[in-house]
Amino acid sequence: MDTPVAEDPNPQIKARVALAPLADTSTFAERAYVALKDVILSIDVYEGPDEVRLDERALAQDLGISRTPVREAMAQLEREGFVRSVPRRGIYVVRKTKQEVIELITAWAALEGMAARLITQQASDEEIGKLRQMFTKFENGQLHAKLDEYSQVNIEFHQTIIRMSQNRVLIDLAENLFAHMRMIRRKTIGENDRADRSIRDHMNIIQALEQRDTERAEALVRDHALGLADHVKRHAHYLD
Repeated sequence: MDTPVAEDPNPQIKARVALAPLADTSTFAERAYVALKDVILSIDVYEGPDEVRLDERALAQDLGISRTPVREAMAQLEREGFVRSVPRRGIYVVRKTKQEVIELITAWAALEGMAARLITQQASDEEIGKLRQMFTKFENGQLHAKLDEYSQVNIEFHQTIIRMSQNRVLIDLAENLFAHMRMIRRKTIGENDRADRSIRDHMNIIQALEQRDTERAEALVRDHALGLADHVKRHAHYLD
């Protein structure tokens, strides 16, 4: 004989409280990390001889959070090589040596060259066409009048080359490398005649990609990056 099921004396207790999904599930430390990294990448640490010191207390106040998540974010940035902690002195934005910068660029040259090879084999004509569109605003002698804007487009061009490879491992490897290179790219683009040579190199690279000339595209991209390494070696005395 079946045992009768007792009625729940408080059925209303089973009512579920519905909640909307959280718009931002990141922690304060994660958000602090993103904010601090953005600020660090915007600083020209090579502008003068003095090191840039970061005040943990002031940063926490600016962000409106406690010092603990800021400290956690700083630890992550130190592991990635963007800041360094000096006992009893504080935390400083890392200034790369000339040799370190050259090694970064050399590694980038290998990755970006392979990305160019992959683009010729699998990217659509429309995707490659977008690379050419980036530079239309600098035609008719407008390059030097818009040097700051060109500097940003230059950075975007190289990041796009990497993304168009559609190789996730390559993209992940290049991401941290390029973050360290942003400051030196931004600083060197206006030195000597690098802006003029840069846009000529870019046009030649785009042409090789459009023609699906794999060997030429890879060589042009690699040599373009190594040209920056050579420029740093010969002219970036502020890195010594």
